[in-house]
Amino acid sequence: MKWILSVLVLAASQLATCKPLLTKRQSANDVATVGYATLNGGTSGGSGGSVTTVTTLDELTSAVEGDDPKIVIIDGTITGNTVVRVGSNTSVLGAAGSSLQGVGLRVLEESNVIIRNVKISKVLAEAGDAIGIQSASQVWVDHVDLSSDRDHDKDFYDGLLDITHGCTGVTITNSKLYDHWKASLVGHSDNNGAEDVAITVTYAANWWTDLNSRTPSFRFGHGHIFNNVFDDNNDGINTRDGAQLLVENNVWTGTDKPLYETDEGFAVARGNDFGGAENTAPEGDFTTAPYDYDLMDTDDVRAFVEANAGQTLDF
Repeated sequence: MKWILSVLVLAASQLATCKPLLTKRQSANDVATVGYATLNGGTSGGSGGSVTTVTTLDELTSAVEGDDPKIVIIDGTITGNTVVRVGSNTSVLGAAGSSLQGVGLRVLEESNVIIRNVKISKVLAEAGDAIGIQSASQVWVDHVDLSSDRDHDKDFYDGLLDITHGCTGVTITNSKLYDHWKASLVGHSDNNGAEDVAITVTYAANWWTDLNSRTPSFRFGHGHIFNNVFDDNNDGINTRDGAQLLVENNVWTGTDKPLYETDEGFAVARGNDFGGAENTAPEGDFTTAPYDYDLMDTDDVRAFVEANAGQTLDF
């Protein structure tokens, strides 16, 4: 009887761990079930709308415009030197093996957007970020693969995934950010607190590796960062300018400052493996996320993230 109860408890625990991180959900009509993107009415993107498959830059640019509910599936490789504006009520999905080379996605002053399973590489700084989210709300980014290289100087490319100008309701899950100088900036500038104090972002089950900085750099606002893996980055999580972070059950290797502050940033850190380094961020007051979630045990995080982060779905 005790053996049966132990098996049931273990199975329930594994199910609870896997459910919120969306490892194998891959319907075009999926909606966000993790983090800040679940609040304020949730994030459904183009669920239930028209479905269009695109294979060229012109087709992509046209398909993602406007506010009507729509699902846009990227098939094959699309190249260019630009960023494409994504309209509200849109899901942008990458088919297996698809990629955007030199082409970024921008969510600017829009709401209810999903970007999943999209691989983006080498977007030049003159074009913009690989994914840029600005003045937007209710955005879910899941299973994306973002990279460039570090063969050029730090300003040759811009950010991999920047979230600025007061964005709210943003969740980043199951994604891989790697081989880049400036990974993920949250908050526009030190002088933009009046707008950016509203920012709310969740990062869960992402893999950050071979990055110079911004893993992430978080100004103002509130951030929940849990069950991520950070490998061989020059920098760690930088809480800045009054930001309040809740940092739970993450794993680091290869950095001597996994979590630190600049200009009175704050963090509550629980259950992390800092890889022998030290958390130097002052204790904050953000102790409880405003949504339900399940934490994976720290010892299980690496295997889970390495197996699932990036473009691993099949639309």
